[in-house]
Amino acid sequence: MPDAPTSWCYKIVNSFAHDREAFTQGLVFEDGVLFEGTGLPGRSQLRKVELQTGNVLQKHKLPDEFFGEGVTIFKDRIIQLTYQSNIGFVYDKNSFNLLREFHYPTEGWGITHNGKYLIMSDGTPMLYFLDPETFEQVNRMMVFDQDKPVWGLNELEYVEGQIYANVWPTERIVRIEPETCKVAGWINMEGLLNPGDRTGAEDVLNGIAYDTASGRLFVTGKCWSKLFEIKLIATK
Repeated sequence: MPDAPTSWCYKIVNSFAHDREAFTQGLVFEDGVLFEGTGLPGRSQLRKVELQTGNVLQKHKLPDEFFGEGVTIFKDRIIQLTYQSNIGFVYDKNSFNLLREFHYPTEGWGITHNGKYLIMSDGTPMLYFLDPETFEQVNRMMVFDQDKPVWGLNELEYVEGQIYANVWPTERIVRIEPETCKVAGWINMEGLLNPGDRTGAEDVLNGIAYDTASGRLFVTGKCWSKLFEIKLIATK
């Protein structure tokens, strides 16, 4: 049997304001700002957000029939998935102008990239690797924790050679080796949002962004009032 994955917990380094109306489905940090995809029919948006204040600097509203999902940035383009419409959108990173649409046969949940391929989740244990120019599937692999498939793979972020994934509907993040899709570790995120910051309208933990320039890791949740910078601490 393979070695058991490493376990991690977290320490909060900083907290920032986050729009309670943002049903966070995708999160990316680049050029000193956050790019956020939000969900729910009639409320789905692509946003550029100021980290320090949570202010929305730029936004694009999706047509009402679409339920927005994960986002990633590849070169000068933003790619955004939708939940059950089998359609993804490609935008100019600076203007948010829609450049093209693409199609996929599964649901769309999370998306990131490793510099070569887009990596997409659909809520199952499967990860899909797509050509970033044609959006054709070039590979797919199932994520296993030892001999058990990991269901609920949601928002994705590529962090220092590993794929981090929110696991719906838990308070855990899984760390995945992209070459094998074996689980390398679990991050226990329980208790991140203080009970005093809850209104009852919050949904699950969702949203991981990594600042490659400084090594900062950010996390939040759907309709949370705060976004957190955290530091990981190995517990095993």
